[in-house]
Amino acid sequence: MDTGRMEGGAEASDPGAAGKIKAIMGFPTSRDVTSLDIKSRLSLEATDARGEPHVNGVVQVNGVCDSPQRTAVVPDLTAQSKTMETSHLNQHEQAGTLSMESKDNDIRYVSYTSELQMPDIMKLIQKDLSEPYSIYTYRYFIHNWPKLCFLAMHGEECVGAIVCKLDIHRKVIKRGYIAMLAVDVKYRKRKIGSNLVRQAIQAMVEDDADEVVLETEITNRPALRLYENLGFVRDKRLFRYYLNGVDALRLKLWLR
Repeated sequence: MDTGRMEGGAEASDPGAAGKIKAIMGFPTSRDVTSLDIKSRLSLEATDARGEPHVNGVVQVNGVCDSPQRTAVVPDLTAQSKTMETSHLNQHEQAGTLSMESKDNDIRYVSYTSELQMPDIMKLIQKDLSEPYSIYTYRYFIHNWPKLCFLAMHGEECVGAIVCKLDIHRKVIKRGYIAMLAVDVKYRKRKIGSNLVRQAIQAMVEDDADEVVLETEITNRPALRLYENLGFVRDKRLFRYYLNGVDALRLKLWLR
């Protein structure tokens, strides 16, 4: 049966019948349009004005048929989705920052004040040194330059220490020297060593130092990375510098 021909004949002979056929097939009639509320009619007119493709009187959006009312109210959620994603990322970063701060807030950095702190400093440093120092070596540095000795404290426990000196080098340059630096193995990777070095450098700057130097084993990559991240550069290689036969690298930081 030829449906198209039947529709054409009915439309030409009987307008009322044509209207019924349109209603059955989904075509909007004049009565349907009149019965629409003002808002829906405005939506229909706005959609038609954009020249969207129609299929059987219904707007086709991206190849999918949709009603004019639905097409008019579909919001663009792309910007909102990006905003929500950015918000979640910011919250995650803030949580990570707060977590790191909470870990570091229990560490106090204090200056050397009395001989009572000497056993804790010696015990901590001797765990990591490649060669032993006598108590007189510690006293030489700490008693002569007490303002250049700093401790990292977790409660009443000493978990990090740095020992330095500052004197005139070759009668010209005021040179700072980092003699010892150690951090308890349980408290590493929390920037305690870097913070101790910064404390010592700041004290040297306040005392008009021109440069800061130190030696470290050429195989001690964590120490090399720590100092180089703070601006130190490799100045000289010292062959068989330590008692264990390992070479040393002299690192230098220019302050002026």
